[in-house]
Amino acid sequence: MRAGALEAALSPAIGGSLLHLALDGADLLRRASAGADDPLATASFPLVPYANRIAEGRFDFDGASYRLPLNFGDHPHSLHGFGWQAKWTAKATGATTAQLVHDHGGDAGWPWPYRAEQQVALTALQLSISLSLFNAGDRPMPAGLGFHPYFMADAATTLRFGARSLWLSTPDMLPDREAPADALGDWSRLAIVRGDRLIDNVYGGWDGAATIERGDGLRLTLTATGADWLHVYRPPGSADFCLEPVSHMPDAIHRGTMPILPPGGTASLSMTIAIDKSDQTLPKSDAIA
Repeated sequence: MRAGALEAALSPAIGGSLLHLALDGADLLRRASAGADDPLATASFPLVPYANRIAEGRFDFDGASYRLPLNFGDHPHSLHGFGWQAKWTAKATGATTAQLVHDHGGDAGWPWPYRAEQQVALTALQLSISLSLFNAGDRPMPAGLGFHPYFMADAATTLRFGARSLWLSTPDMLPDREAPADALGDWSRLAIVRGDRLIDNVYGGWDGAATIERGDGLRLTLTATGADWLHVYRPPGSADFCLEPVSHMPDAIHRGTMPILPPGGTASLSMTIAIDKSDQTLPKSDAIA
């Protein structure tokens, strides 16, 4: 897909993933290497029918107990749903648009049948992806959505977003306790992204926007609808980091906060990455280690 100087590529076969997003040849998101077949090596992938972790892959819902596959190596929890490890189908494609579909008929791992769709649109300075989830069954279904984009970060890259609170995590990365939004550093003003400490935490009451300023002068704005939460994943010293707009916090199904989709109901979440090439800068705060 190409619109002006902005170029993107999708792979329905690799979890409906985005393989790259580049402007004038400069990668805005992490580029998948040639021959990559793992969604975790792509630029972004969808999260459906739940986001982030479900503790030990076990939960009770509507009077029954369920066991999910542990789908992330030796990690003790089930992660990111099923869509990211499924083959999607390209139902419609064009020079600047695409529609990808993932049908799940219901099985022992997730007994609720559903249809997930991605609508992708590219303009000269913007990528938009909407993700929907349709409950094709005759029973209520736990339902969560999200995106997992990997943004590039040079030494000068800064980030800003607003949120009400932050959830600190247990050693195995489950939410432990709610804390002030600046408990791991103040992102309410632009702050250096790179640091020597892992951040893998969710922010509640997200205001729906995040600003990234790169050392090459590009400013990216991530916006989302249907996402009250923003999960930030910043590996120590990494050249990329994740801003994940999601509809619920990790392990929400054990905390009574998981959205429920009625039979025949549809949930949706959308993400837009817009590029501003202006030379204007915003006030910067100190680096967050």
